[in-house]
Amino acid sequence: MSNNAQLRKHLKRTFRVRLRSFIERNRIKSLGKNVYIDKDVELLRYPKNISISDNVVLKSGARICSCNESSLIHIGESTTVGHHTFIFASEGVDIGANCLIAPFVYIVDSDHQIRKSKRINEQGNLTAPIKIDDDVWIGTGAKILKGVTINKGAIIAAGAVVKDDVLPYSIVGGIPAKEISKRV
Repeated sequence: MSNNAQLRKHLKRTFRVRLRSFIERNRIKSLGKNVYIDKDVELLRYPKNISISDNVVLKSGARICSCNESSLIHIGESTTVGHHTFIFASEGVDIGANCLIAPFVYIVDSDHQIRKSKRINEQGNLTAPIKIDDDVWIGTGAKILKGVTINKGAIIAAGAVVKDDVLPYSIVGGIPAKEISKRV
């Protein structure tokens, strides 16, 4: 049995879990079947811009935020979002199917401008969408920055900071993340 199947087998679908799904189904754009929303998960600001597919697991403390009226977030089928993971979209974050996102991952599609002619807190954001393809594993504490595409089957090492696209089935790590191996 795969670890992902083992995780799903042992999830307790209590009344509170079913109630959270019922409530969120009416708040967000779409909520698939058999979605597990743990305690203390927050779908923030513009929840009607968030789509969650079938069999997704959102673990406790996860924060998923569509930051404005036009930013979209999609989480694909059978993807697991780990404890205290933050997904923030000012433009868009698209996560594929069968992905494993470990605890304390930070996925954000924007950062601040840094011109010295203006105070930092008066400058707008720079945004570019993030695309995470199917069958991707993102390790604990990794950060995925604006404009990145992580292609199918890639693995992001724990603690990596990803600022450039990741090739299919490659394994990247470090700050900034660089290819360190390939899946075999």
